[in-house]
Amino acid sequence: MAATQMVKSIMSPGLLKVAERAKRDPQVRFLSLAHLINEEALKRAFGRLRKDAAVGVDGITKEQYGAELEANVRSLHQRLRMMTWRHQPVRRVHIPKEKGKTRPIGISSVEDKVVQEAVREVLQAVYEPVFLEGSYGFRPRRSAHDALRALYRPLYSGEINWILEADIESFFDSISRKMLGEMLQERVADTSLLRLVGKCLHVGVLDGEQYSTPDEGTAQGSSLSPLLGNVYLHHVLDLWFEHVVRPRLRGKASLVRYADDFVIGFEREDDAKRVMDVLGRRFEKFGLRLHPDKTHLLPFARPSRGQTSGKGPVTFDFLGFTQYWRRTRTGFWVPALKTRKARLRRAFTAVADWCRRHRHLPVKEQHAGLVRRIDGHCNYFGVNGNARSMAMLIRHSERAWRKWLGRRSQRARMTWTRFHDLLRSFPLPRPTIRVQIWTTP
Repeated sequence: MAATQMVKSIMSPGLLKVAERAKRDPQVRFLSLAHLINEEALKRAFGRLRKDAAVGVDGITKEQYGAELEANVRSLHQRLRMMTWRHQPVRRVHIPKEKGKTRPIGISSVEDKVVQEAVREVLQAVYEPVFLEGSYGFRPRRSAHDALRALYRPLYSGEINWILEADIESFFDSISRKMLGEMLQERVADTSLLRLVGKCLHVGVLDGEQYSTPDEGTAQGSSLSPLLGNVYLHHVLDLWFEHVVRPRLRGKASLVRYADDFVIGFEREDDAKRVMDVLGRRFEKFGLRLHPDKTHLLPFARPSRGQTSGKGPVTFDFLGFTQYWRRTRTGFWVPALKTRKARLRRAFTAVADWCRRHRHLPVKEQHAGLVRRIDGHCNYFGVNGNARSMAMLIRHSERAWRKWLGRRSQRARMTWTRFHDLLRSFPLPRPTIRVQIWTTP
């Protein structure tokens, strides 16, 4: 079954009609949508929740909520219809990032996650047909690898000589709820659904023992936030670039956006500088700010064939990869990808920490856990041309595993000879290409 047919088959007839009309008439405003959030829609939303999802402030797990699913869904639907449902405060946790920084994530209760997911399903049917081609994040049948392919094509063909690499500071926390509401009203005229979206946005945050009620932004961790973020940047960036900027350019240009991470490639330097000059002011109009130290305009033209150094002059980062120019055996320069150094260091640290914390498990269990982690990393970073970065991770994993196996006992040292014998029985994955970003010319 084709991907489009599969998506249609899991949509309710009502949602399918909405999606088809949205595609047929991009200017239509939908007057009646809230009725699509019925008991069946809530059950579908519950089914899409992760089994091991973290619990919210009420401490109820998905399994506990599902034990009385029919009664819980019936009660929830009744409260939604009577407009008495209230979103509970979200529980904030802080996920470690590089350089000691953290990313705040809001964890909602299971029932609130069900509502968020049901609302997301309806809004996706409304917006997916009108989102532009250059948007890839959190959209069905689109991935970060697709975004990298979309960037590779104009780089390889020579349509891009300049790269505008941008970073939006605290994007999800900076979204103007008022402006977002005005954007939604351009497509959604159903006040009941808009009121429900507002309830999902205006929620309290419990951070340890501190309670706050933010005035702006959407909670990271909500399944609704990525879609709302796409709606916001669809208006702030995508439509503006397509209908205002592109017609005024003298050369070709490509915008590739994955959620709030985006790059713009230009054929001409003068076009690139003009857009760089106005981009910050455009974002400020909508309450957003480009990070001054992480927003750059870089020359990224293909090096001349006569250049004999091992790599091109500049690099830039996008979606966890570093983009650079690589010289082929025939002397031709092609764009290439390697794992970003910070991401690779983070993977090294995570593997070593896992080996330390699980060193007393049976070797078979340790091996299975390590393989899962390495496979998870390689499933994303295992693109053609990136074998060296994957090999570095696997070598580091072997060293970390041997080190912590050797700490299990003071009597029997884990020598390299013993460890290599162990690897014959419990080998770690080899660096293999799992995703083709480009095909060999």
